Amino acid sequence: MAPESPALDVVRVAVARAVTEPGWLARAETVHRALRPDLPADYAGTMQGIVADGGEIAVAVADGEVVGVTVFRSYRNTSCGVFFYVDDLVTDPAARSRGVGKRLLDWLAAEAKSRGATRLRLDSGTHRVDAHRFYHREGMHIACFHFSRDLA
Repeated sequence: MAPESPALDVVRVAVARAVTEPGWLARAETVHRALRPDLPADYAGTMQGIVADGGEIAVAVADGEVVGVTVFRSYRNTSCGVFFYVDDLVTDPAARSRGVGKRLLDWLAAEAKSRGATRLRLDSGTHRVDAHRFYHREGMHIACFHFSRDLA
């Protein structure tokens, strides 16, 4: 039997190009680094820069602890109108398979709909097979290839 899942709240940490909950941002760092270990040492400064560029942040909280982090953004473009993109979606490794990722993904979908988006999009590294299983289980599909070119 899986461990019982505690109640999960989603807390906005940054909106409207400003970090509104710096305490929650600081508490999100360890969980966020589970996905992005190479973030610069100045986590708060880095995230404030991302927020200033239009990124938003929310955390999943259980029993007063951050157990999930998402970084996302929305803007208009020519291919789909309102483009809602998830930069990062990560669950604390100790809290996986307890509904945290689903709670955040459902919250993100509702947020995207409230902004007029018809799709929620994200990229996932080709090596993240467990994440891909989760995304497929949650009704996501592979819609395109994402190409990149190193410029350095």
